Amino acid sequence: MALANQWQLRTIAAALALTSFYSTGVVAQEASASGEVRRVDAQAGKITIKHGAISDLELPAMTLVYHIAPDLLKDIKSGDKVKFTAKREPGKYVVTEISK
Repeated sequence: MALANQWQLRTIAAALALTSFYSTGVVAQEASASGEVRRVDAQAGKITIKHGAISDLELPAMTLVYHIAPDLLKDIKSGDKVKFTAKREPGKYVVTEISK
């Protein structure tokens, strides 16, 4: 019986180790950056920002469409230089803070 319990404990430990290894990529990453607003679509909740590399999000310098809460866009327009905080979520990037 003791041998069976050891085997079960090892199996559970291995499963937990694998689960924790694979779930670390699911955690959203967040980073701050600056850039220039290229387009604002408040109705769709999207903003296009041209920015330099954002290493914490593993993004090269690029122009990218971000999701954003429409209420964050009230004073933001195309051409504005902005500082923003963005996070990676499954399948998208989301701006959580933005200022001129």
